[in-house]
Amino acid sequence: MWGDLPLPQTVADFPQQFPRLSEDINLPLFFEPDQLFSSVLRMGSPGVQLWTHYDVMDNFLVQVRGRKRVILYSPRDAGSLYLQGDKSQVLNVEQPDLSAFPRFAEARPYSCVMEAGDVLFIPALWFHNVKALDSGIAVNVFWKHLESQHYDQKDTYGNRDLLPAQKAFQIMDRAMKALDALPAEYRDFYGRCLVSRIESKTHLS
Repeated sequence: MWGDLPLPQTVADFPQQFPRLSEDINLPLFFEPDQLFSSVLRMGSPGVQLWTHYDVMDNFLVQVRGRKRVILYSPRDAGSLYLQGDKSQVLNVEQPDLSAFPRFAEARPYSCVMEAGDVLFIPALWFHNVKALDSGIAVNVFWKHLESQHYDQKDTYGNRDLLPAQKAFQIMDRAMKALDALPAEYRDFYGRCLVSRIESKTHLS
């Protein structure tokens, strides 16, 4: 459904696009003004759920009206979330199918219920799953905390992978395609070697 919606041509700016509404909301500013990327007005009905995903920018979720259930997962749980792009394939995080996604049981959830007036800080790369418990209104505020050249200038949502990461994924795709020429047991072996090498070079202790 979401894939059929037209992509926005400009970055969302809540105060500019909804000036009268914005007078009632004091957006938290814990960053320099030139770091602000977007501020997005969100309205939803009870039961509407946003799939588990990550964003590449820090953001505040400001709950204006109604309640939301939010579940967060650390970036270090990425290997347990069955990612496809920036999203988890586990759609029902509250009652997951562990026969299909056994590693999901290793992921540690952090959950809360937001009420009107609450503000939640969601750090960059932290996975989050959001479900509206009531009809509600909220505002997301995204800002850049890295140097601008790392971000995709065509990104209007603030969730495209950083440019160095995009390049790394492309290289990895070519590496995997190269291994397709080998028998299965060799693909398995060299795949494990690649994983080990990546872990030794990138994983924090």
